[in-house]
Amino acid sequence: MNAARAEIFVADRLISRGREHPEGGDAVRVSQGQIDATGRADELIASDPEATVSRFAGHSIMPGLINSHVHLGGDCSKSSFDVLCSGAPDDVRALIRANARSCLRAGCTTVRDLGDAWGYVARFRDSDADADSVRPTVLSAGTPLTITGGHCWYLGGIADSAAEIRSAIDRSAGDVDLIKIMAGGGYMTPEGPTPFDAQYSTELIGVAVEHASRYGLQVAAHAHGTEPIVRCIEAGVSTIEHCGWRSGPGQRDQNEAAVRKMAQQKTAAGDTTPAVWRGIAKYVTTPEYKFGSQLTWMAENDVRILIGTDSGVPGTEFDQLKLSMELYEELGFARGDIIDMVTMGAAEALGIGHKTGDLRAGMAADLLIVAGNPLNDLDCLHRPERVIAQGVVYSQQDLGDEQS
Repeated sequence: MNAARAEIFVADRLISRGREHPEGGDAVRVSQGQIDATGRADELIASDPEATVSRFAGHSIMPGLINSHVHLGGDCSKSSFDVLCSGAPDDVRALIRANARSCLRAGCTTVRDLGDAWGYVARFRDSDADADSVRPTVLSAGTPLTITGGHCWYLGGIADSAAEIRSAIDRSAGDVDLIKIMAGGGYMTPEGPTPFDAQYSTELIGVAVEHASRYGLQVAAHAHGTEPIVRCIEAGVSTIEHCGWRSGPGQRDQNEAAVRKMAQQKTAAGDTTPAVWRGIAKYVTTPEYKFGSQLTWMAENDVRILIGTDSGVPGTEFDQLKLSMELYEELGFARGDIIDMVTMGAAEALGIGHKTGDLRAGMAADLLIVAGNPLNDLDCLHRPERVIAQGVVYSQQDLGDEQS
């Protein structure tokens, strides 16, 4: 894009906050990486006759998507973090670069990376090298805090005591966008606590929250089971990742008092449904246990839900966020609400709602141009016609699309 000249993108409609532009707007003007104006095409063109105009008949313009949970340093294999932890630096950087490009291909102009090692993702986020320039906006949590022998201990973030937690946050605060703490066990570390067990006390999670707040940082907490979830709510974390509300395999354990408090204090639930969720649902669904039912329950209790894919861990993909969104449609969520959950709703929960997630002047030019109307069919979001990240325009060909 020519930085000296604004560009006006014209489509059939604008969609933001999960609904069509209330005044029938059909155009967005972009200048120097930001949205300069939105409205009717004829008015924007008349006000800036020197602007370049790109027209997309039969399309919609909407904010770029936000994937709230990825691991750019993972390779999606059974040994997802082997390259990250022991690979050659050039191989790690190439992996992160390829995964970031895949996120863009899916229309994700912002991703929240919730755990890497050795600061690779933060350096990629800040790199001005040409090889690293094709990327979404990256929010990096750096190395997650965990206990000795705990979930993902091999990433290097062991902190067992209050003093160690504070020291770890002090060391990373200048480089990260948030703090990640493994409040419970996980599937990636079978020799550690189970996914339903707590790793930290409420008090120690609270130490992380309080100390991170001194640096203006949110805390995202990993917690599958009800016990660690409740501790996270009591400690006041910003988001609870996975948030499955279970006390064991196939055992739903939904705490009514806790979920009400979660909603009241605006703690968001970070769902991590992978693209292959339909296969998982067939395997785990029973007459007593419906896959995804905790999401409906939390939504009914006014808990904000973030949609992430946990991309990088086994069985996941970086370029299929739309498939994860389909679970919500099957659960009965309105399409407009689903779209808001991966745009402005996510941006607000992650503390970046003043920068991205909406179509209005002054926001980052993070946009998608999609064929059709996603309010009628979410399939429109698969492989957007154009992905615009910080004002840089990409086609699927630019991003190396390998599948339709």
